[in-house]
Amino acid sequence: MAEIHGIRSAAAWKNNRESLSGLGRSHFFRMIEGALDPFVLIASLWTLAYYSEGTVGPPYLILSLVIFSLTFPGASRLRLSIERMAFNILFHWVWIAGLLILIGFTTEYLFRFQSAVITSWLWIAPLGQIGGNLLLRAATSRLVKLQGPAREVVIVGMNNQGVSLAENIAESAYSGIKLSGFFDDRSEGRRNEQGKYRLLGKIDDLAKYVKKHRIQFIYLSLPMIARPRVLQILDDLKDTTASIYFVPDMFITDLIQGRSDSVCGVNVISVCDTPFRGLNGLLKRSSDVVLSLIILILIAPVMVLIAIMVKSTSSGPAIFKQRRYGLDGEQILVYKFRSMAVVEDGSSIEQVRRNDMRVTRLGAFLRKSSLDELPQFFNVLQGRMSIVGPRPHAVAHNEMYRTLIKGYMVRHKVRPGITGWAQVNGYRGETDTLNKMQARIDYDLDYLRNWSLQLDLFILLKTIKLVFKDSAAY
Repeated sequence: MAEIHGIRSAAAWKNNRESLSGLGRSHFFRMIEGALDPFVLIASLWTLAYYSEGTVGPPYLILSLVIFSLTFPGASRLRLSIERMAFNILFHWVWIAGLLILIGFTTEYLFRFQSAVITSWLWIAPLGQIGGNLLLRAATSRLVKLQGPAREVVIVGMNNQGVSLAENIAESAYSGIKLSGFFDDRSEGRRNEQGKYRLLGKIDDLAKYVKKHRIQFIYLSLPMIARPRVLQILDDLKDTTASIYFVPDMFITDLIQGRSDSVCGVNVISVCDTPFRGLNGLLKRSSDVVLSLIILILIAPVMVLIAIMVKSTSSGPAIFKQRRYGLDGEQILVYKFRSMAVVEDGSSIEQVRRNDMRVTRLGAFLRKSSLDELPQFFNVLQGRMSIVGPRPHAVAHNEMYRTLIKGYMVRHKVRPGITGWAQVNGYRGETDTLNKMQARIDYDLDYLRNWSLQLDLFILLKTIKLVFKDSAAY
């Protein structure tokens, strides 16, 4: 009897390379990753305890149980960049270590341990995690070979979501599955990427091929209107042991915070929603307020000095106010230090270009160093903006690009940010072509799909690094 599973949309797969977890051999690597963090943390603690005290006493055993409960299963990091992997480890370690120290100090249990052991463990443990993850990356190719040949899969339907799934399978080096090809009844001209992938036959040939070649995974990438056809395929496959996955075309649109929910007892599926509902919204707003207050207190003298310099070097106000679109597409006023000799806020605004004559000498420095953005922390306190989010565009630019780029206004499901995911990925400054603006919007939507407090902090650190070496802003 064929085993039938649900599957997330092709669009969601395209934006989350870890969606293959649980399929093929990626489950093996997920098991290793799940055990890696607690193993390294506990092993480093025991090693230090034994080296210092000659034994691993009861306090360390109890602490090990607490560590295991907090860290198992460990996070999956194989598909993250090394930079993101290290940041992910350090981010989680700060929370875990802080929690352990707070509880230990409150209960006075912390004083049962030698201070030298705990102090050494606080920095050796995360370094051990980073080293363990790097070793796992280096060993993956060998581990994949040791597990034998990859499991073969077929896709029924050479359409958009089917091809997207095929691309993700090809890019997932640790999945342990291999695409044999497609089954499709349509003519060659109607099939997507017909020259790129192997066509194994018509859909009627599927069951016979699966039995003959002992295919273990089948993905049905057919439109939902083809329900009778799908039922017939399932009936034909009852005499196989293949696992069957359905890739519904209703989700071929790019999901933003897609999840299931219930409204008055009726199950619904979110296609486009904000990530900042409930606890996430409280966490996001609280972090904005706290960080903005701290930053404004620290930079107050710098802001006063910049304001004086702006007023004394060119005529006009020190603070430039411009209308932008904010949360839910409502207009807001954004504050910046004036960096140009003109104050533009009309229906037609020209983006600043390299060697733009409108930019003052001081303004060029302010824009290059992003110091002109500092007054926007007041916008954050007012609730108009967030520290991290899609960068707000002038109203005139919004009205132009919303008609040219599909999904442009979705970025306004959240408050605009002082810095954003697009800016730290190279799309800072002028967007002189439609392709550049499209890329910026793609990153904004990716931020909405994958938001987390960890991602916000990562973007903040990348922004600080970018300010000192980026040449895109002028």
